[in-house]
Formats: sequence, C-alpha cells, structure tokens
Amino acid sequence: MTDLSVFVQRAEAMADAVRPVVLKYFADPVAFQRKSDSSPVTAADREAEAVMRRLIEQTWPDHGILGEEYGADRTDTSFVWVLDPIDGTKSFVTGKPLFGTLIALTRDGVPIVGIIDMPALGQRWVGAEGRVTTFNGEPVSVRSCPNLADAWLYATSPQMFEGDDVAAFERLRQRCYAAVYGADLYAYGLVARGRVDLVCEASLQPYDYCAVVPVLQGAGGTITDWEGRALGLTSGGRVLAAGDRKAHAAGLAALTA
Repeated sequence: MTDLSVFVQRAEAMADAVRPVVLKYFADPVAFQRKSDSSPVTAADREAEAVMRRLIEQTWPDHGILGEEYGADRTDTSFVWVLDPIDGTKSFVTGKPLFGTLIALTRDGVPIVGIIDMPALGQRWVGAEGRVTTFNGEPVSVRSCPNLADAWLYATSPQMFEGDDVAAFERLRQRCYAAVYGADLYAYGLVARGRVDLVCEASLQPYDYCAVVPVLQGAGGTITDWEGRALGLTSGGRVLAAGDRKAHAAGLAALTA
C-alpha cells in the first residue's frame, strides 16, 4: 500500500496556503458573479484554486487536477487531485462562516486523501485511507444511531432535489427525527465528529464529495451514492452519508422505496 503521508502533508499545506487568501476576502463584503448555472463565484474562489494548483504542479506535475473553477487537467492519470476552493460560496458572500475548502486526492478514481477545512472557524478534518480521521489533530469517530426515528438529518437545501429525488428525500426526512439545512460541507464534518447522524444530498459534483469520503470512512462512517455504491470520480451527484451503518441501510431503503 502506498504511504500516504507525503500526500496528506501536501494537502494540509494547500489548506494552510488557502486560508489567508479566503479570509482576506471574507473580512469585507464580497462581490460575486453568476455562473451559467446561476451559482455565485468570487475572486476568492479563483485565487484560492490557483494557489492549490500551483502547489500541486510544483511537486507532482504529472498528477491530474479537477477543480470547480478551472476545470480538468490530466484527469486520465492515476493520481488526480479534486479541489473545491470555497464550498458554500452563498454562505461566504453573505458573511456566514459555514464555508470551507475541500481537497481530495484520488487514485484510479477512488478518494484516498481528504481534507475539510473551515477557515473562518479554524477547524479542519483530515482523512486518509487506512487512517483514523482527525479533527484539529485529534482522532474523531461517528456516533451510534441505528434508528432513523432518532436521527438528525442534514442537507444543504431542500431545493437541491429535483424530479423523483424530491419524493425520495421527503420519505427519508419523514422517517428521521429532524432535518436541518444550510451547512454545506460542514455537515459531513459533524457526522465525523459524532454530532450529526445523516447527510443526504443530490446535484453534487466530484469536487463536492470526494474529499469527504476518506474523512467519513476514517471516522467509522459510511458514505455511498443512493444505490449503495462507492463514491469516486465518475459517480453521480446523489450522496448518502451516515455515522451508523444501520442508519445508512435504513436511509437507502427510504430513498429507494
């Protein structure tokens, strides 16, 4: 098995480099533009991704990169970095501190290193294949919650579900204790810390979920698509994450009923 230490260290260096860039912009009202899908993008998004790309290319020029702002380069190679410089841009532009940076490394399409970094909160989760996930340097783990009736469910927004997914999510929501919205990437970190039980989302891209896979798995959690398949570069945009395997199985059953 490849020693992932050097990759983890480089990923953390990228997160360290991005924090001051992002916080510089967050200190004052942030101008934004609308993308073709109407989602917002800022100069901070672009500058932060450019910083990470430079660090990757300086060390591993043969590695591929898939980023939200600058697209795909060499993604047919074995090692591909997947970058979301600011996940939660709507929170970022409106002064809400629940935004962060997602950094993943995939090997042959499978996420093997992941970082969730929350610059405004000073919080960071680090996950890697075969390792226990850490939160600000300390090991973390999910909590037991086998019954959906006791589960706290998170999703970024109920508006992210379309078509048949609307009814599927509603079936899951009705079986859970409570649903909470608006945390973006932070919700996955809360599952890894044992504070939340489920995250269910749709309409995602690889840069939205690849980094959270090693984080959740290293904390003892389960994360798949809605059919129970492992997540990777070519997965669809529907994700179910859970701290408890029984809750995950029950959640899949609700989504596919």
